[in-house]
Amino acid sequence: MAEEPIHDGKPFDPMEPWREVRDVYMNAWGKTMVDMVNTEAYAQATGAMLDTYLTVSAPFREVLEKAMLKTLEQLAMPSRADVVAIAERMTNIEMRLDDLDAKLDNIQRLIVQAGTASRPHAGRAPQPSGKKQTTKAKQAQRGKK
Repeated sequence: MAEEPIHDGKPFDPMEPWREVRDVYMNAWGKTMVDMVNTEAYAQATGAMLDTYLTVSAPFREVLEKAMLKTLEQLAMPSRADVVAIAERMTNIEMRLDDLDAKLDNIQRLIVQAGTASRPHAGRAPQPSGKKQTTKAKQAQRGKK
């Protein structure tokens, strides 16, 4: 086999000059586009085109929206407005539950403070909670009465 010619420690690549031309071309276009896009005239032209598009497409969007609502209604599926309304209601419920949780925490804190303030005997055994008592505990209480 014939050896490939080597230039600067690399094998000869016939596409390398084309890649260099492509890179220079792309860099030049990139700089030109950045300069063009960052002008006030470009912003105004883009704004005018967008405004025209939105104005022209508004009737079509309204017709499409009405057709979609009818289709969803026929398929017994919720519309976007229905989902938004449910999300708002759920958020309201969540906020109310958070408020109730905060109030219950406050009530619990006040009960604990009142319970510790009303205990005259610090060495007294704690009273059983409202949980079910064992039969031995019940018998012991009956014996005291």
